[in-house]
Amino acid sequence: MNRIKRILKNRRFLLSLVSVKVLILTTGLVISGQSIKNKGIRLERLDDQYKVNVYVNGSFFTSYRYPADLEKPFLYPVLAPNGSVITRGFPLEPRKGERIDHPHHIGLWFNHGNVNGLDFWNNSSAIPADKKGSYGHIVVQKIIRAESGKKGLLEVASEWKDNEGNTLVTENTKYIFTAGKSSRTVDHISTLTAANGPVVITDNKEGLFAIRVDRAFEMPSNESLIFTDEKGNPTTVKATDNTGVTGMYTSSGGLKGDAVWGTRNEWVLLSGIKDNVPITFGIFDNPKNPGYPAYAHARGYGLFSVNNLGQNSYDPKQEKVVWNLRKGESLTLRHRFYVQSGAGMTPDDADKIFKAFSKMY
Repeated sequence: MNRIKRILKNRRFLLSLVSVKVLILTTGLVISGQSIKNKGIRLERLDDQYKVNVYVNGSFFTSYRYPADLEKPFLYPVLAPNGSVITRGFPLEPRKGERIDHPHHIGLWFNHGNVNGLDFWNNSSAIPADKKGSYGHIVVQKIIRAESGKKGLLEVASEWKDNEGNTLVTENTKYIFTAGKSSRTVDHISTLTAANGPVVITDNKEGLFAIRVDRAFEMPSNESLIFTDEKGNPTTVKATDNTGVTGMYTSSGGLKGDAVWGTRNEWVLLSGIKDNVPITFGIFDNPKNPGYPAYAHARGYGLFSVNNLGQNSYDPKQEKVVWNLRKGESLTLRHRFYVQSGAGMTPDDADKIFKAFSKMY
């Protein structure tokens, strides 16, 4: 009887060893699978939520959003590599202490203030219904590709429409996402095509590739300011507490701060400190673009934009430029958004990024 008990005990022991080995192997496979899944850039389509999430090595970076109740698509929120949010929350997710001006400044976006006389830039929920006829909006028609890998590729088909639903421009947009250990890059390539007839894009300061930044990256200011759009509508940016406000612009032309606005540059950087971490982000133009080098539409209150389709609006001495597209003709614009956390970024670093981007696309 004792011998039988010993045999059964030994069998149970051996079975337990086998179970442990299986568990170890299974767990190893799961861990390995997770590591493979989280490596590189992963795009997650959520069609029912009208967005595509972007992850870098398993960590959230940004979302491409195209809600039907807003006037354009955009990337929101945008995070620095250390996890700090660099975009303003208002009007989607207001945060305590931030400014609530210009409700059309949402995340990172692309549009223009005068296409066939319509203002696509300033359109928002704040525009009264009886004024909407002067504004245009952008509607996403299809997510063509959302590919993950060492690089992430999001390709989208959109239409620029008037308030009656007529399509003026079709847009093919590619977002190419890449990342380093302490950096994130978004290359934005937009091809605008005249859809159903001639399209006229008129010199306008309201454009073009832009981000509205978190309060930490605004420039300190003790005065209220009033800004007027092309239609003469004023917006007041009120003075507020400067605690934690650390932003500073630097341009490829060697200018800093407010002096950057209205100047032509190959690149512009905005640096600041958030969550005790130095963070720098930049927008880079491309020599292949029309209107190169772009004008900086960089405001101390947190609007950071570059504009290739406006010059007289920034410098009255310059000719007023108009781009005429016949039906089927296209205009392509290429821009790079780059964000780095940790060590400071020098003008030499920016020059290298610009030169590399200039050779692409």
